[in-house]
Amino acid sequence: MRKLENKELERKSVADFKEAEKTPITIILDDIRSLHNIGSVFRTADAFLIEKIYLCGITAIPPHKEIHKTALGATETVAWEYHKEVTHVIENLKKDNFEVFAIEQVENAVFLQDFAIEKRKKYALVFGNEVYGVSQKAIELCDGSIEIPQIGTKHSLNISVSAGIVVWDLFQKMKF
Repeated sequence: MRKLENKELERKSVADFKEAEKTPITIILDDIRSLHNIGSVFRTADAFLIEKIYLCGITAIPPHKEIHKTALGATETVAWEYHKEVTHVIENLKKDNFEVFAIEQVENAVFLQDFAIEKRKKYALVFGNEVYGVSQKAIELCDGSIEIPQIGTKHSLNISVSAGIVVWDLFQKMKF
């Protein structure tokens, strides 16, 4: 076994990425305060060819050197928009036939492993503030909530870790 060299990884160029068929997942970041978390989510979105990221509320926008540290150029490949109000983004996506799910611990949440996707649907995932989570006003507009089961003492994960787990799970359910 040997480690692959970068030239063997068949990485897409920026132009190839923009032309590639995207995974029908959109990410909504609402009131994310950590620039490193924002950059990490961009990098995850790039890795799985995510359609778009919406940055809402206090969430910082590129270009920003602290976002770039973890995004490593993904802000140049992944489509994104900023909107002040997360509720407007959710309402507009629902009008465009997206199924919108908060990634949050709420009553009647579906555990991630039990969440079944429908192959022809488009999904939007709402990730909330590192301290307060997804706002209640956003939750009320969502079609449901997905919870990552946790059995330790903390029952919370870093936003970028949560995004990676959920996006990978939905990606593999859609593609494999």
